[in-house]
Amino acid sequence: MKHLPLISSLFASGLLCWGATATSAAAQALEDRFWFEASAFKPNIDTHVQVSPSYGMGAGTDISLESDLNLADRETLPDLFLGARLGSRWTITGEYFALDREGSVGLQREIVFDDVTYPVGVTLNSAFDTSVYRLSAAYSFIHNDRAEVGVSLGAHVTTFDLQLEGKGYIGSASLQALRRERDVLAPLPTLGLYAGYRITPRLSVGGRFDYMSLGVGDYDGELTNAQATISWQLFRNVGVGAMYRYVDYGLQIDKEKWTGDMSYQFSGPAVFLRVGF
Repeated sequence: MKHLPLISSLFASGLLCWGATATSAAAQALEDRFWFEASAFKPNIDTHVQVSPSYGMGAGTDISLESDLNLADRETLPDLFLGARLGSRWTITGEYFALDREGSVGLQREIVFDDVTYPVGVTLNSAFDTSVYRLSAAYSFIHNDRAEVGVSLGAHVTTFDLQLEGKGYIGSASLQALRRERDVLAPLPTLGLYAGYRITPRLSVGGRFDYMSLGVGDYDGELTNAQATISWQLFRNVGVGAMYRYVDYGLQIDKEKWTGDMSYQFSGPAVFLRVGF
């Protein structure tokens, strides 16, 4: 979470602007009733997964998907965002983005995943797919033609699917080709703060901060989302902009098919195109 001090400073100093969920809603024009945004987010990625053996003999390996499995640590992610105003104070928004990666590596250390031990030197193929869905409702207690400040309540729903395939062994069995896969759907509510200011008729700055730490059913999760945005209104209905975004998500799972941990961190720049009406 090394970027949080910088983002918090921007937020506190007034560069926090407006938005109703985790993406560049902070850049929408204050008078728009409906808007659509498409962005390209290019973050640095840090992902860790741990799945304990189902027979309860100790914990599984804390696997770095980038360092241990050679998955890409920097990708360009398409991001889609929709929003609508309900009157002058309420806003609802939705967002979707996904990250799919594959890798192959000769293991530099032993990995225990579920009930399989993959020893040093074997070639391990892997795939990790994740999709993020966000829905938020926001209330602006300040909203005029220059500024907006408010709070939001939302849901962050993530699906994970991890596959490992290579030669390994179970217990004292001989080395053989083994494939393991784990998937999970994890919902987590969020609370957010946002604000915004239009510097000129065309130029706006923005930012937001979302956070939640909560246990829900079989999950115990913590989520931090923060961003700072600047946008330029090209025409009445079209705007462009750039942002810096930070997402840190940690999840402890206690289910029959997955007992362990999952965490990911995205941080990096994005550019976007917005169409509003």
